[in-house]
Amino acid sequence: MTEYTATVTVRLKRGVLDPEAETTQRALERLGFELDDLRSADRFEIDLDAASAEEAADRADEMAERLLANPTIHDYEVAVEDR
Repeated sequence: MTEYTATVTVRLKRGVLDPEAETTQRALERLGFELDDLRSADRFEIDLDAASAEEAADRADEMAERLLANPTIHDYEVAVEDR
């Protein structure tokens, strides 16, 4: 078994209200930053042992589908790297 870190990034789908991002965007604009758009995201780093990077990605994907993300309102990405 090899040690991997799977990173799952979960964000709201476009069109779903994101009050946290809206508030942050307004604050950044008041500070003088020009933005086209801002979206918030949650990032989960999962350390796990797996036979391959593909298996680690599959397990992280299952975790995202079953708990970390709500597929109705969230998009998510999984990235895996050696630990």
